[in-house]
Amino acid sequence: MLDKIESIKSEALNASSGISDGDSLEQFRIKFLGRKGTIHELFEGFKDVKPDEKGKVGKALNELKVLLQKIYDDKKSEYEKTGGADDEADITLPGRTFNKGTRHLIHQAIAEITGIFSKIGFDIYEGPEIEDEFHNFDALNTPEYHPSRDMQDTFYVDSKGKDKRYLLRTHTSPGQVHVMENSKPPIRVIVPGKVYRNEEVSARSLAVFHQIEGLYVDKGVNFRELKGTLDHYAWEFFGKGLKTRLRPSFFPFTEPSAEMDVECILCKGDGCRVCKHTGWLEILGCGMVDPNVFQSVGYDPDEYTGFAFGIGIERTLMVKYGIPDIRIFYENDIRFLKQF
Repeated sequence: MLDKIESIKSEALNASSGISDGDSLEQFRIKFLGRKGTIHELFEGFKDVKPDEKGKVGKALNELKVLLQKIYDDKKSEYEKTGGADDEADITLPGRTFNKGTRHLIHQAIAEITGIFSKIGFDIYEGPEIEDEFHNFDALNTPEYHPSRDMQDTFYVDSKGKDKRYLLRTHTSPGQVHVMENSKPPIRVIVPGKVYRNEEVSARSLAVFHQIEGLYVDKGVNFRELKGTLDHYAWEFFGKGLKTRLRPSFFPFTEPSAEMDVECILCKGDGCRVCKHTGWLEILGCGMVDPNVFQSVGYDPDEYTGFAFGIGIERTLMVKYGIPDIRIFYENDIRFLKQF
């Protein structure tokens, strides 16, 4: 038995030098260490060894098993480190590429728009997303009977035991109120952020979206300055030379109020499906700050005037790029996001 063990040891050492790939390594394992391999047969024959020889034979047999296992493990480790002797690199293949992450289209737009206004003297303020009724409605001249204050339009927060009712802000205009409460004119500020409205999700509306509100307050501010400021924004964001127009509208916190349209950037005013064949695309709401808003923050409306405007980011991007469905922004479709 001892002679057989030595013979198998020599055979295994010779066989180990011939291991050059995964197949030969596996053949070595099957022959010497497999369930029907040499080691298994030796242990099966161990029961027939004479009692006085079992000590020497058993020791030699265990040493052989350890040696064979070590040979297999070492070769396997060496083979895995090199990727396999038969796994030669093909230098004709193209190099591996990695997809870079980019900023989401919405955040790109916010950065671009805030940059446009920053260059003409506007500061940036980010207010809280949870507001009280005073800052979200009362200070902005929105009466208690206004439908926007109803539960079907506003997400109210459980504020039992509090002295005020709280809600998820329905626009970023409350940030303008915070700024006016803590600053004296002149004020130039834009307020970007996320807003919430209890609206049915559709191709044109979401319950959560983004806005940028702007405010300019000083002595002698007039409507002509409002139009000049917004024309500058429209030409910087949508393209130089596009026609713009203002249409009368109504907002509780501005008087007079207007909607601003830009000439359709796709058909250049000729009329197409995107602009509903009108030649115009609505881009924002604006107006002169209502005197009641100034009174709510302690400003003298006889001394100061100002203008405000509000830009919906998702709607603006839909206009600029002809995106048909607002829900696409939040579907994380790489095919869509890679375009921007």
